[in-house]
Amino acid sequence: MAKRKRLTPARPDYLDDTRPAHGVNSMFPADTPRSAPPVAQVAGATAAQAALEELSEELRAARAEGRLVQDLPLDAIEETHLVRDRMAADDAEMDALKESLKARGQQTPIEVVELEGGQYGLISGWRRMTALRALAQETGEARFDTVRAFLRQPQSASDAYVAMVEENEIRVGLSYYERARIVARAAEQGVYPDETAALRGLFASASRAKRSKIGSFVAIYHALDEHLRFPSAIPERLGLSIAKTLKDDPRTLPAIAKALDETRAATGDAEISVLTRAANEIGSNSLKMSDSDSVSPPTETIGDIQVKQSRNGKQLTLSGRGVSEAFLSDLRDWLHARGT
Repeated sequence: MAKRKRLTPARPDYLDDTRPAHGVNSMFPADTPRSAPPVAQVAGATAAQAALEELSEELRAARAEGRLVQDLPLDAIEETHLVRDRMAADDAEMDALKESLKARGQQTPIEVVELEGGQYGLISGWRRMTALRALAQETGEARFDTVRAFLRQPQSASDAYVAMVEENEIRVGLSYYERARIVARAAEQGVYPDETAALRGLFASASRAKRSKIGSFVAIYHALDEHLRFPSAIPERLGLSIAKTLKDDPRTLPAIAKALDETRAATGDAEISVLTRAANEIGSNSLKMSDSDSVSPPTETIGDIQVKQSRNGKQLTLSGRGVSEAFLSDLRDWLHARGT
């Protein structure tokens, strides 16, 4: 019997061979990925372009709607675009804000409206702007030369003022004088037709009692603004008392203004003391005048009859031995004669 010969593969390493197989176009090596068909390439390019346009449109919409945070140069922000409601910042609060900005950076963007010439008008965020400017001067660090901001597009000037007031009320809270001042100034600027409309528009969410108190402080703003140095420090009760005094007797205004001008208080507490003393003195003088007015006129004696007249002069009281039946009869006849 013939001996069988064992057959072995000619190339045992064939499956591991990475060389190009015979018959394959050498223009496309096996280790080179083949390009997609032209139709697929066009479809992919179209999809990429559509995605880019969609992203660009979304960014434009986000910017226009105020949803996109932007880094703007501090010098491009006009803080006087609106009449500010915040008159001054407490030193301790400002120091705390500056320390926070140093340690953590600006966490909350300000709000601005785009103006001409690459400028932006400040709507809200005055305290952050003030702190950043101070830090830029104190440290010279480039990170404080820009401010993060939302770009807003208020439909009207009144919308911008409402946004400013609401932001400050939420964050720190305005004093009653600051609220009254922005009401008066907004009306002066023509943002609202009058102070009543400004009060209702700027503080629409406030209670009627709160709006009434703000209205009382508006009277103080008109009467004493040029004489006050720390008006935002006036507490609610004292302010309402002064407003009532000015309303009841406008002649007291010169005395209060004179007391403020002569003292020229160096601190808010000192000015409050001046106002308190002036209010107390005026109240005391008013009470004395009231007491003197309440004294009844003296009784007049005519013969045996005492005649007493009421304070308003419309009533007479007759008493004494002379008030007899004969006297009363004669008096009736006399009154009837005058009546005819």
